Amino acid sequence: MKSNRAFFGFVCLMMVACGCQQEMSAPDTGESAEVPVPGPAVTEPETHSDIGPPPPGQTEPPLPEANETGQSIEGSEASEVALSIMSWEEAQEQLASKKGRLIVLDLWSTSCVPCRREFPHLVQLHRDHGDEVACVSFSMDYAGRASKPPETYRDKVTEFLQNQGATFDNILGSDDPDALYEKLELAAIPAVYVYDREGNLLKRFDNEDPEAEEFTYEQDILPFVKELLTRN
Repeated sequence: MKSNRAFFGFVCLMMVACGCQQEMSAPDTGESAEVPVPGPAVTEPETHSDIGPPPPGQTEPPLPEANETGQSIEGSEASEVALSIMSWEEAQEQLASKKGRLIVLDLWSTSCVPCRREFPHLVQLHRDHGDEVACVSFSMDYAGRASKPPETYRDKVTEFLQNQGATFDNILGSDDPDALYEKLELAAIPAVYVYDREGNLLKRFDNEDPEAEEFTYEQDILPFVKELLTRN
């Protein structure tokens, strides 16, 4: 009799345990569990590490190399971009061959944020008034190290110029930068030289005055050039 009671108690216990297990299990909806699919790996944005030392007075990191609209220039316009390596004196000889037009010479560098920010306006000036204004860019990327001659910077500078659609005369300076800054009595770039039709320097735009606002093409250079064009 005692064994029957024990057996009956064991059966009841098992029934209670099965009921608890069913309550704890998730209801069967007839759908298989969704298996997470791994998405694309999170990557850090590409950085430009090979920019060389920045020009005097410029310590900002480089910005993406693109035109004013943020889009790269493709097709025939990019293929027409050329870059010559020459000294400052050789560049002056080239400017002398452009007499008869106003000349706008832009001193810049790929590691100079204000330079790159203003560069699209030089491109637009060439497109709007290229028949009357000779636009020339003079890159100061060369750092003066014997281990990295000017040719080392050709690809980087050319890529930027192609992205901007700079189909005018582009020069990569071959002078020692420290010596050239001293010769020009210039502390830092950007700087823009404007010459008259006879090749005489009319004005240099720079940021030498610490109390003055930085010059821009829209507020300073373009009005000055347009006024010269109306006079002639």
